[in-house]
Amino acid sequence: MDTTISKLNIEQAKVSKIDQVDFDNLTFGSVFTDHMMVCDYKNGSWETPSIMPYQALMMEPSARVFHYGQAVFEGMKAYKDDNGGVWLFRPDENFNRINASCARLAMPEFPEEYFFESLKALLQLDEAWIKKGYGNSLYIRPFVIASQPSVMASPSEEYKFIIILSPAQSYYGGEVRVKIAEKFSRAADGGFGSAKAAGNYAGQFYPTNLAKSEGFQQVVWTDSNTHEYIEEAGTMNVFVRIGDKLLTCPTSDRILDGVTRKSVIALAEDQGIEVEIRPIKVSELLEGVKDGTLMEMFGSGTAAVINPILGFGYKGERYELPKLQDSYAVRFKDQLMDIQYNKAEDKFGWRYQI
Repeated sequence: MDTTISKLNIEQAKVSKIDQVDFDNLTFGSVFTDHMMVCDYKNGSWETPSIMPYQALMMEPSARVFHYGQAVFEGMKAYKDDNGGVWLFRPDENFNRINASCARLAMPEFPEEYFFESLKALLQLDEAWIKKGYGNSLYIRPFVIASQPSVMASPSEEYKFIIILSPAQSYYGGEVRVKIAEKFSRAADGGFGSAKAAGNYAGQFYPTNLAKSEGFQQVVWTDSNTHEYIEEAGTMNVFVRIGDKLLTCPTSDRILDGVTRKSVIALAEDQGIEVEIRPIKVSELLEGVKDGTLMEMFGSGTAAVINPILGFGYKGERYELPKLQDSYAVRFKDQLMDIQYNKAEDKFGWRYQI
C-alpha cells in the first residue's frame, strides 16, 4: 500500500517518561507513551496530521461529542519479535472498520495514507515502549470525536482523529463465567451495533455490573427481538464448540466484524475443522450441556486474543463446561500469537512490518 504523504508535522517530547514506568506491573490501558497523533477535520477536509507530545486536549464544553455522542474507536496492537522487529496484525482491517464506523455515524472517513504513515511515524518514535517477550505489546487506540462547538442536533462539521499508545502485558481474563442475557441486548436491528461506537460500550456497563453482582464476569448478549439467540460475549465475538464443530454468529448490523474472529475462522478452516457461521440458540447450549456435546465456549478480541468461558448462568441456573486438555481456545490463541510475534510462518499474509 502507498503510505507516502507530502509532509507530517512532528514535535518530539523533550524528555521521555519511560523510566517512570514499571513495565512488570502494568494496569491495562492506564499508562500512555510519550507521543500521540492528532489530525483535525475542518472546512470539508482533513488537515496535515501532527505527532506531538502526549498531552491534554483543549476542547469547548459545547463540542458536539459531549452532547450527541459522535465518537468511534479501534483497538490494535504492535508486537516486537526476538530480533527487535516491530509488527502489526492485519492493520488494514482496523483501518477499514474505523472508516465504516465513521460512515455509520455520519463522520468523515480518514485517508489511508494519513493513517498508515502517521501510525508508522508514531510507532517509530515510541519504539522503546514496545517490549520484547511473549505477551508484551503496545496497545494502539485510534479514535475520532466530533469537536465542533455547537449544541445543534446535527452532525458535526469538525472532527479530531487521534491515536494514542499504551504498553500492555499478557492479558489473562482469569476464570470467566458469563450470564446469558434474558432482558438486555447490546444492539438492535437497524442500529449501529456493527460500528465500534463509544455509545455501544457505555450501554453495556449497567447490565454487566448487574451480572458481576451475581458473581459473573461478563454478559453474553442475546438478540433484542426474542432473546433466544446469543450474539456477543461482553465486548468480544463468541465461539461455541459442539462436538468437534465450531460455531459462531454471523455478523450483521448488530454484531461487530471482529478481526480476531475472522482470523480464528480462517485458522480453523485451514486445519480442516468444520465451521458453521449461523445464528446460535440459547437452547442449543442447554441441550449441549445436557447431552455432553457442548465442549467449550470462548470470546475473541484484540485485548485478550481469546478468552475461554468456563461456565454460564441462565434463568437462575448455573452450568459448567468441561475442562479440556486440547481446547480450540488454547490452540488458536497460541497459533495467533505465534504469528503476531513473528514466531511462525504467516501463510495468510497478516503481519505488517513497521
